[in-house]
Amino acid sequence: MSNSNSSETTQFGYRTVPAAEKAGLVGKVFDSVASKYDVMNDIMSLGTHRLIKRFTLELSAVRPGHTVLDLAGGTGDMSLRFAKLVGPQGKVLLSDINASMLLTGRDRILDKGGMSNIYFSQADAESLPFADNQFDCVCIAYGLRNVTNKDTALRAMWRVLKPGGRLLVLEFSTPVNPIVGKAYDQYCRLWPVAGELITGDRDSYQYLVESIRVHPDQETLKGMLQSAGFNEVCYHNVMAGVCAIHVGIK
Repeated sequence: MSNSNSSETTQFGYRTVPAAEKAGLVGKVFDSVASKYDVMNDIMSLGTHRLIKRFTLELSAVRPGHTVLDLAGGTGDMSLRFAKLVGPQGKVLLSDINASMLLTGRDRILDKGGMSNIYFSQADAESLPFADNQFDCVCIAYGLRNVTNKDTALRAMWRVLKPGGRLLVLEFSTPVNPIVGKAYDQYCRLWPVAGELITGDRDSYQYLVESIRVHPDQETLKGMLQSAGFNEVCYHNVMAGVCAIHVGIK
């Protein structure tokens, strides 16, 4: 569900669209790319997304017995990692608004033998159907930029966290080094070409590039977490700010 009324607009890449339409447009993108999403992640990040996710886990402070919400968890990459940390007494809830991505994640986990501590829920980040104070950790990796109302979603994440719980937002961000920024910009131009060659879908990867470029920078996103109620908010730049991991405590 969206809290937007018919007069509100938002960004879908570089396009301004009615806020009520964005979730559907994003849904079509991920319906298209779901089956090749992990392959394209490796190509677009040159494999570095695996190292970045490992660092994110180190920042999570997740321990055996914890309950984790992997929001916009898609193909289950982070859920599999969290499942090992929380152990058999813990619980990981893999949640995504997109049914195609969630199905891909479930199939991937089953292909690896299944994990008895991973559960699944199709849910909208803006209106999470979970109880207050439920999770020790909420993680959203490469998903916040696709959310229509990010402020609403961040408040929902704050609500479902236990007091003292930790939010992790891993997302593409704004390079802090001009040379890296120019090189990164040129590299991003290749993504739609790669998307067309590998998935036959250029437009979806053009949107993904544009969604990165219009996403809030590090300091702006830090302020958004603080406005949502999070304390001790900080961020860690990765690859000179190509990605950033924001951390906030409830």
